[in-house]
Amino acid sequence: MAVRVQTADFDVGAEYQQLVNNNPADGAVVFFVGLVRDLNQGDQVKGLFLEHYPGMTERALEQIEADARARWPLGRVQVVHRVGQLEVNDQIVFVGVSSPHREAAYEASQFIMDFLKSRAPFWKKETVRDGSDHQQRWIDTAAKDTEALKRW
Repeated sequence: MAVRVQTADFDVGAEYQQLVNNNPADGAVVFFVGLVRDLNQGDQVKGLFLEHYPGMTERALEQIEADARARWPLGRVQVVHRVGQLEVNDQIVFVGVSSPHREAAYEASQFIMDFLKSRAPFWKKETVRDGSDHQQRWIDTAAKDTEALKRW
């Protein structure tokens, strides 16, 4: 597995190739890419700043991956999460999973994303437009993200 937390953007094609190159055992690959959207909680988003605790964040992501492997037969897993200042439509996260079968790949990728959204130690601060001015606010874990954990 590859877990990376980085400021630099990532190449979706290169991440996909890491999942499939020299991997004849897996017949399914599923991946998800999250982007910075322009609207959140009814406000126009201008940017997003993500902080993390180096070392602790990577260990949390590795534990989420280990939990997924305990539930499904997985081949390869790629998790890349960006930190620092991001703009609208920038890529934030890549989660990719390979498995011998599609059901496991779909479920494991959703599991990893659900737990990443709720349990990985990232702190997010949005810059939003407030009338003609801009303000910053910290973003809490959304109730829907915490609720999503119940299915697992």
